[in-house]
Amino acid sequence: MQRMVGVILVVFFSLTGTALAVKQPVVADLSTTKVLDLKTAQALALAGNPDMAAALTRIEQARARVQQAMAAWWPSLDVSASGSRQRLSDRAYDNNRLFARQLGMTVDQTDSIYQSGVEATWLLFDGFYRTFKEQQAQYDEQAADAGMIDSQRLLVAATAEAFLNAQLAQTFIDINRADETFYTQQLEDAQNRFKIGAGPWGDVLNIRVQVNSAKNSLIRSQREFEAAGYGLAALLGLPEATLPPQLRLAALDQGATPPAVTQSPEVLIQEALAKRPDVRRLEMVVKQTEASMGMSRAPLYPKVRLAGSVQGAREGSAGLSSHDFGSTVGMNMSWNLYAGGADKARMIEAEEAKREAVYTLAGVRNTVASEIRQELAMLAAADEQLRLQRETVKLVEENRDLARNEYEAGESPLIRLNEAQRDLVATHSRLAQALVACQLAEQRLAAVTGRNLEEFARSSRAGNDEDR
Repeated sequence: MQRMVGVILVVFFSLTGTALAVKQPVVADLSTTKVLDLKTAQALALAGNPDMAAALTRIEQARARVQQAMAAWWPSLDVSASGSRQRLSDRAYDNNRLFARQLGMTVDQTDSIYQSGVEATWLLFDGFYRTFKEQQAQYDEQAADAGMIDSQRLLVAATAEAFLNAQLAQTFIDINRADETFYTQQLEDAQNRFKIGAGPWGDVLNIRVQVNSAKNSLIRSQREFEAAGYGLAALLGLPEATLPPQLRLAALDQGATPPAVTQSPEVLIQEALAKRPDVRRLEMVVKQTEASMGMSRAPLYPKVRLAGSVQGAREGSAGLSSHDFGSTVGMNMSWNLYAGGADKARMIEAEEAKREAVYTLAGVRNTVASEIRQELAMLAAADEQLRLQRETVKLVEENRDLARNEYEAGESPLIRLNEAQRDLVATHSRLAQALVACQLAEQRLAAVTGRNLEEFARSSRAGNDEDR
């Protein structure tokens, strides 16, 4: 399984690092897989979820915008060509003909005019607009990179939520199936006792009711697992959002314990602010708004442009020769002195956009601190609940065994056994919920601190080392 995770991650991270990116997500083949664990599910989601491929295309778009911004530093070269047919008005034609006769020439009322040319322009100075535009595009690319990593962080967390919820539903199936098996055995015993006259018919009827109740709970758990499986399959990018019928999720680790958190909340908050890609993305957004402020001030400066052109024209024939061409070289400067207050309005807009980005970043920083403190509290609570439920299960199991022995010995009524069995089923269910809550709290804390991708990055590097 560890080898499989490494291969998946090597493929995914190698594709995300290429310029061509991923045109189609890597669809996982689980037809031969019998047991799926959490780490493998998260690796499959990173490689196969279509949202990751969409995020990669956003990075490529940002990279192309950087190239567009850099292109503005180079000269522009344009080629033009035109052809037209002109017919003079009768009055203009008569005047031209009269004038031409005086010169011993003739003129036509209609004529063809052909033109072609090449023009080169080079913007030498534009008030530093291109400089800030290029910076803005570069920050946009970095923001897209951070957004991609943040999408991975959220996907890994969402996959953990879906997997653990499906795992809990699967555990409920096992608990309800064990409950059905227990009452089926009790029903056989009650029927045998009734046949030999050692037990009442009422016990047989009562146990049949309990068997049907256990079957009903089992059906409900199976439907809940099926529904949870659809959500998990969608995150994994599986076709038609369906898990293979033979696939079973790894069983809950009954010996799982919450990790010991040795760092203080303040240390974890500082670590999260340094690692979280959503924080880094917003920091790039702030830098983008700073570049926009520089762009908004560019119209206050003059623009200087160098231009040169070669133009040719000829009447009556499209076969232009060197004698039909002339050239022009010049430099021009333009400086807008007043635009109705538009320049000032653009600067105000850019300043307010920066304030918005700064306030948004401050809000996210506060949210990060809040999330970490909340998840630490939830992890501590999950640890306490897990310890309590483990102690309770031992007590309830002992009580159920005692009630069964007393009932089989004829020392207690069936109602006491039913109550003990219901308590046992409920307690095992609460223990499963406590185990899942503990792992969910661990996954959520890793997500809010920005640590949940570190393990996959290490697996990818280890897979690369093995391949070499």
